[in-house]
Amino acid sequence: MKVFVIGGTGRVGASLVRQLLDFDHEVIVGSRHENEELTAAGATFKELDLHASYDEIAEIIGDVDAIYFTAGSRGKDLLQSDAFGAVKTMQAAKRNGIKRYIMLSAYKSLEPTAFEVEPYSQIKEYYMAKYFADYHLVHMPELDYTIMQPVALVEEKGSHMYATGSDIGKTVAIEDVALALVHVLENPATFHKVIPFSNGKADFGSVITSCQ
Repeated sequence: MKVFVIGGTGRVGASLVRQLLDFDHEVIVGSRHENEELTAAGATFKELDLHASYDEIAEIIGDVDAIYFTAGSRGKDLLQSDAFGAVKTMQAAKRNGIKRYIMLSAYKSLEPTAFEVEPYSQIKEYYMAKYFADYHLVHMPELDYTIMQPVALVEEKGSHMYATGSDIGKTVAIEDVALALVHVLENPATFHKVIPFSNGKADFGSVITSCQ
């Protein structure tokens, strides 16, 4: 598939790009700054600023089969990038006739009552931005969306094993988040689904089944 990864030079995004290339997908990275390592590995780079209009963003994305949104400002530009910027990419997908859209979000992003308690209240503004974007996405029936909700990310070797529901843990390796994003790309069972997950003891197929 021809895939556009928004924020493809970030921690999860870069790992996702590498794994998509390993699975023989054609990958375009949309970011403000090029990652020469990813380009050398076979990805195409397009400069993308989420402050642009959705028409401009649509022109940059062009004709692809799927869009991933993995961008994040790390608290520096929550409104324009994490929230409104994400929505503009959804509008761009709709304008370009791109059905498949995969959002990297956060655990409990669609549960605003959770934002008032620890540990989520410590980053309440971040969660509000994610809620804004995810709420818009679930109300865009034109898109075959999947919202991926990992728990706290850790920089350690991936196990390629997962959990959800009552078995969900507290952390997930960045490598495994990226692999989970790859797994859902061509799986219709994940369309119009919100999938919370952590590392655990099951393969990702079992996690998807338990989310039905």
